[in-house]
Amino acid sequence: MKKTGCWVEAMRLRTLPVSVAGVITAIGYAVLGGNFRALPAFLCLVFAVLAQIASNFANEYYDYKAGLDRPGREGPRRGVTEGDITPAAMKLATFLTLGAACAVGCSLLIWGPWWLIPVGITIALGVMAYSTGPYPLSHHGLGEVAVVCFFGIIPVNMTFFLQAGHFDLSVLFGSLAIGLMGANVLIVNNYRDLEDDAAVGKHTLAVIMGRRFASTLYLLNGCFAVALMAVTWLVLPAWTVIFPGFYLVAHIFVWLRIVSRRGMALNPMLGITAILMLVYSVFFLAASMSAV
Repeated sequence: MKKTGCWVEAMRLRTLPVSVAGVITAIGYAVLGGNFRALPAFLCLVFAVLAQIASNFANEYYDYKAGLDRPGREGPRRGVTEGDITPAAMKLATFLTLGAACAVGCSLLIWGPWWLIPVGITIALGVMAYSTGPYPLSHHGLGEVAVVCFFGIIPVNMTFFLQAGHFDLSVLFGSLAIGLMGANVLIVNNYRDLEDDAAVGKHTLAVIMGRRFASTLYLLNGCFAVALMAVTWLVLPAWTVIFPGFYLVAHIFVWLRIVSRRGMALNPMLGITAILMLVYSVFFLAASMSAV
């Protein structure tokens, strides 16, 4: 594989819709409330994508260092494990990308108060704590919880706050919904890797609770996510109800495909889950724009 292709693979582009969807959802809420501000919203998007790429790089590097990745694994090719990227290069890329994210985050202080600094520090620590530290979250069944927090609650609420200047209860519900959708991407990943992770002692939620629990949680997350935003959808034009309806039908269809597949055959389902989440957020933004 060419060097550029190795780095693109390490970014895990198929999962990046997870970070994008949270920002788009927040923009939808801001538009609905007449609070949309393009520049801080754009910077939040850049920050979110950079933070996720840094997290993906860190995950690859620290899982390699811990001996948790093996050549020929079921999931996408891991450049460091397969020898395509040196560990030193991946470590450097992790901190450079995280540093770029922090720089973008600092620029957001133009629109927000001083306490954005500890929020940013928390996010940076979360990027690393997912894969390393004294208690790596992804190794102890807490990966999905981390996704709900760092790809749902924090980015949606903070992106909305930086545009509107205040928080909102409906946005909180929406952030939980997006977090649950994002957690489903990780669930597919860990569902696919269950045997590999168990063999190396990586205790993901799927390993701890089993395959049936993981697949059931995937189904319930998507349904509960739509329910959390039901009140918001009801205040939007009636015709927009087709959007959450489409998501639910597609979500159930994907779930049926997931429970009938194993191993590498699940790779497309991971990307589809992320894209479905992004489509939902774009639908919500379109519905919000139609309401104003």
